[in-house]
Amino acid sequence: MPLTLVRHTTPALGPEVCYGATDVGLAPGFEAAAAAVLAALPPVGRIVTSPLARCARLAAFLGARRGLPVEADAAWREMDFGAWEGRPWDAIPRAEVEAWSADFMAARPHGGESVVALLARVRAAMARRCPEERWLVVTHGGPIRAALFATGGDPASWTRPVPFGEVVTLPAPGRAASARRGPVSTAL
Repeated sequence: MPLTLVRHTTPALGPEVCYGATDVGLAPGFEAAAAAVLAALPPVGRIVTSPLARCARLAAFLGARRGLPVEADAAWREMDFGAWEGRPWDAIPRAEVEAWSADFMAARPHGGESVVALLARVRAAMARRCPEERWLVVTHGGPIRAALFATGGDPASWTRPVPFGEVVTLPAPGRAASARRGPVSTAL
């Protein structure tokens, strides 16, 4: 069965701030954005969510409307940016950002998690799911990109925009992924 992933709705912080593992709230307009996500979803039999509030709130909304319980799984949380968390991107030393860019998969100049570690935990989470059951995972941009990379191996997965509220369906092996947009935000 396919695996459906959805990115949380717009957070209260703007794109100028680095946040990953930081638990931030959601921007005004959540109800309308969540309703748009709900309308874009295929049928699912199970809902799993990142434990971070910006995902858990959307998962609870979807679960209530679909009559499904919600299960938190820390493997679907966003990447931990360590010392960069909560800092404006333009306040992070350029040398650190360049070190990360030079070795994107393994570098950890922020002291947090590497992209390799993110990929490993997303792969493990994907392997734990029941292939006979259609799952919905409410998660973040990083884990969605990791899942796309894990299923297709395309390096472009890491730079692919994942708008807030986007619904991405990962098919059974050998088929192409599809995306349906929920509420689209210009912030990434």
